[in-house]
Amino acid sequence: MTHHPDSPPLTADAPSPERERSEPSTGAPGVGRLIGLDLARGLAVFGMYAVHVGPAPSQGGVIGFLMELAQGRSSALFAVLAGFAVALITGRRTPKTGLAGRQAVAKVIIRAVILLALGTALTLTGTPVVPILAFYGLFFLLVLPLYRLGAKPLALIAAGWALVGPQLLYALKPVVGGRVFLSYGQADGPVSLFFTGGYPALTWVPFVIAGMAVARCDLAAKAVRMRLALTGVALAVTGYGGSWLAVRLVPGAAEAVRKAEEGPGMSSVSSVSSVSPDSIGIFGDTPAGMLASAPHSEATLSIMAATGVAILVITACLTAMDAFPRLRRLAKPVIAVGSMSLTAYVYHIVAIWLLDTETSAVPPLHILLGLIASVTVLATLWSRFVKRGPLEWLMGRATGLARHIR
Repeated sequence: MTHHPDSPPLTADAPSPERERSEPSTGAPGVGRLIGLDLARGLAVFGMYAVHVGPAPSQGGVIGFLMELAQGRSSALFAVLAGFAVALITGRRTPKTGLAGRQAVAKVIIRAVILLALGTALTLTGTPVVPILAFYGLFFLLVLPLYRLGAKPLALIAAGWALVGPQLLYALKPVVGGRVFLSYGQADGPVSLFFTGGYPALTWVPFVIAGMAVARCDLAAKAVRMRLALTGVALAVTGYGGSWLAVRLVPGAAEAVRKAEEGPGMSSVSSVSSVSPDSIGIFGDTPAGMLASAPHSEATLSIMAATGVAILVITACLTAMDAFPRLRRLAKPVIAVGSMSLTAYVYHIVAIWLLDTETSAVPPLHILLGLIASVTVLATLWSRFVKRGPLEWLMGRATGLARHIR
């Protein structure tokens, strides 16, 4: 069973399509754009399920290809969408100021604290999964000071952070240690959240900032969407293609990447429990290991490639939902799942805990299909009667306390 840490950022309590359509100040161009975001979230939820309970990519064939496709990219997509959530809450095209700005900041802080607590609680269940919620709580706090910036400054900061963060993390390895996956049931501490855990903030925050930058764009304009799509292609080609060339041209790089991929967090089929204490960690034992674009390699080229794929998926979902109304109706079940991603995430962690999937005799593919089918049915039925998922509603109630700020 795969134990790769690939989970979603929970964007609970971000403005719903209905609310944003009623708030012109957010710059919402239409229904399709927001429904497209929920479609992207729904696809990322299914990808995350595949990583946590699905068959190993090494089995090959179409199923193996789909499982490999989900590795790392699902969590990156959700991280970019988390940046969208911050932008939606704080004013998408025009950042809120004054009282509205203070209340929006408070909402993000309340959400971050709840995610930190909920993520810790899920970790303590002891499931063979690295929950991402606590990491996302930290990400929200770290990007909050940037919420008044426009698309270009945010894009530049994301690019600069992606360039510097991995190198800084490598330089800090002698101090903070290599990548460490805690034993099941142990909560992540500050060192894990910032540096050595499944989603170290030092290398994952660029995804969130990139999402904020995309959210600042005029997504109703076809020309803007085309530029975003081309940007996604350029980033993906540069990340994956650049790594492919570098690994073959730089002396010692291929061996360094091979060793790094044997460590936790990079191999999609490695077992956490089989990793020795003196594992080489995130980048391998030489700087050449930083040329990898493998999922969760925490290297610059990997961040670029995954960000490019995420932007492509989001742009495709937005465009498809606007251009094809019939497809929008067909995709309603997936959209329903994406609209309550926090509930869907916690649902699958609880299911893994109750079913004990690690020792279950049920084939992984059957478990995966069962989880996808059940969450889709539940989300579809729930959305017929209630606009928000149950945990999203609770998050909304909690962040509603921000209205008392004056």
